[in-house]
Amino acid sequence: MTVTEALSALTALESTLQAYGHALGCLNYDGETVAPRNSAPARGETMAFLSGIIHEKVTAPETGELLDTILAHGDGLSLKDRRRAQVLKEQRDDLTLVPAREYMAYQQLMAEAMQVWHDAKLASDYAAYAPYLDKIIAYNRRFAARKDANKPAYDVLLDGYEKGLSHEALDPFFALLRDELTPVILEVAKRPRPDTAFLQQSYPIHLQRRFTDRVMQIMGISRDDCAVGETEHPFTEGFNKHDVRITTHYHEDSVLSNLFSVVHEGGHALYELGVGDELQGTALAGGSSMSIHESQSRFYENLIGRSRPFCEVLLPELKALFPEQMAGVDVEKLYRAANLSEPSLIRTEADELTYSIHVMIRYELEKAMISGDLETADIPGEWNRMYREYLGVAVPDDRRGVLQDSHWSFGAIGYFPSYALGSAYGVQMLANMEKDIDVWGAVRGGDLTPITAWLGEKIHRHGQLLTPGELVESGCGGPFDPHCYVNYLKEKYGKLYNL
Repeated sequence: MTVTEALSALTALESTLQAYGHALGCLNYDGETVAPRNSAPARGETMAFLSGIIHEKVTAPETGELLDTILAHGDGLSLKDRRRAQVLKEQRDDLTLVPAREYMAYQQLMAEAMQVWHDAKLASDYAAYAPYLDKIIAYNRRFAARKDANKPAYDVLLDGYEKGLSHEALDPFFALLRDELTPVILEVAKRPRPDTAFLQQSYPIHLQRRFTDRVMQIMGISRDDCAVGETEHPFTEGFNKHDVRITTHYHEDSVLSNLFSVVHEGGHALYELGVGDELQGTALAGGSSMSIHESQSRFYENLIGRSRPFCEVLLPELKALFPEQMAGVDVEKLYRAANLSEPSLIRTEADELTYSIHVMIRYELEKAMISGDLETADIPGEWNRMYREYLGVAVPDDRRGVLQDSHWSFGAIGYFPSYALGSAYGVQMLANMEKDIDVWGAVRGGDLTPITAWLGEKIHRHGQLLTPGELVESGCGGPFDPHCYVNYLKEKYGKLYNL
């Protein structure tokens, strides 16, 4: 096989995988948003079947031959063609470790686990969910052992979400956050609480849906390219730059919950929508890593969404839709309410200051789960203990405790640290961005185009063409420094609470 033939075969394979991946993604999105409850088993079978075809295509001997041919001549090829082969080879190496029958069974397990998790969460019934989680943990242990028996299994899983990531890198990162932020959290708890009574009213959901539309317009997200669904746990599904699906969850008594869900998932959407045209349909389309992806969602959610200038833009919109509820509310009151800091139960509702402690708890639990030091039946008790120890809150039930997140149900063990890393990356990106453009002038004017364009140039357009490390350097303007994140939080909350 010549290099030219191999590249032609690679293009055909990418098109095939894109088509099957698109179908799988649509099934997943449908299952999480509008599909009837009893559809889960049959949908799981269909998803397993399609996953089996993907497994067969990627692990086929001819795929190995074409990738080896391309990589053997890599020095004479463009960066794009080399990276296409490298990324697909990484996927092939992983899939080759898992027999097709086992891989298909795991896909069906996850599809069913998501429905079981949903029902178990609503009923606060961990016991009903535990057998599925036990199987998912066991699969991930087996996979990690096959991939690299010489590394801790959890490090292997972390590497799947952020290349090169390990507990040796994360332990000091989380220790820094815990040691530096805990005193601030304790001091904030002693200070007067901002007035949030105006938020504890009825905000009709049909009007919140209109607010969602307006927020997306402000973010520059076209509904012609991005749909919005409703689900138990918000997420984003990106198929290509003209088909991205985000979700939110509406609470009648919590209008800001929807706001920050939409802005967070909108950040993910802008990343997917901004990938270069030349990468569409290839293995390089989509985000580079979960930490890079979360840097974008957390950037928009917190650094933009919780800023005073953004509150200036949102307040007239809120007053127009909810005049009675927002009567007497000024920008300062909205800003302080949006940045209320207090230990809480729910990660997705947590403020910036305490958020990474929620992530750290999951990180510690996952390490113990995968190493075998924590049995599945004991996870709720350990979860509750750690929430008491690290956040000082008592977990009243599994719905607001161990069952609150959907990630383990779709096999995402090792994902959670991406949220904390992404939050930290975003702060450093903002500092770098402020050197080039008038960030807050753009926000205050209700036009986020310059911000998205800057991120598009540094991050979005590259897809997976650049490695996560290269994108961190590009966006942050140099090596990652977690002290930037710590200092940002200290300064922001010091001002908010007169520390």
